[in-house]
Amino acid sequence: MAGKKIRIAELHRLTGISANTLSRLYNEKTNMISFHTIEKICEALDCSVGELLEYKEG
Repeated sequence: MAGKKIRIAELHRLTGISANTLSRLYNEKTNMISFHTIEKICEALDCSVGELLEYKEG
């Protein structure tokens, strides 16, 4: 989101994903994410899954 200079409210408007869900994802406060959600975010940000997600051990 930072690279695209887009805020949670704008991403919510573009995707229909709740602002609370997007906030939890952005702040790494969630344990799971659906493929549908990933797809919507990637479409809105015009990015690939690899650009969206980062694997961290632990």
